[in-house]
Amino acid sequence: MLPPRIDKEVVRQAMGDYADPATTAESRSAIYEDLLGFVPPRIEARMHVTGALDPEMLAIQERMREHGMYPKCFDVKTSQLMLFGMLLMDGSDASVLHGIAARRAGATWEEMQAVVNLCFLFRGLSAANRGAEQLANIAKREAASQAA
Repeated sequence: MLPPRIDKEVVRQAMGDYADPATTAESRSAIYEDLLGFVPPRIEARMHVTGALDPEMLAIQERMREHGMYPKCFDVKTSQLMLFGMLLMDGSDASVLHGIAARRAGATWEEMQAVVNLCFLFRGLSAANRGAEQLANIAKREAASQAA
C-alpha cells in the first residue's frame, strides 16, 4: 500500500543534516501527522533529502502545497475527496494517502465509493478495481489503528 521508509541515517551521512534554519523537520512534518496520522515515506524522503540539499526549495514546495491543498472555498474533507478522485483517475498510488486524509476529515464510505464511481465513469473498470482495493486497505488500516 505504501512504499518503504527511507533510512534517514544513510541520507544524513550521504547528503548531510536537514538544513532549514527557519523551520524544523518536525514542524514541517506536523501538517502531515495532523492530516494523515503519519508522514508518508516519500514525503519523509523529500523532507530529509531536499531539506539537506536545498532547504529553500523544500520551503517553496511546502508553501505551494499548503496554498493549493487548503483553498478557503473548500473544507478539508472536500479537498481530500477531490484529490483522492483526481489521483485515482491518474492511477497514482498517492490516491490512497488522500483517501486516508478524506476519511480522517470525516468522509463516509458512501462518499468515498461515490468518488470511485465517478472515476469509473471516465477511467473504466481498472479505476473501480483500484478504488475498491484502496477503500478495503483504508478500512483495514483503520481497524488495525482502532485495535491498537
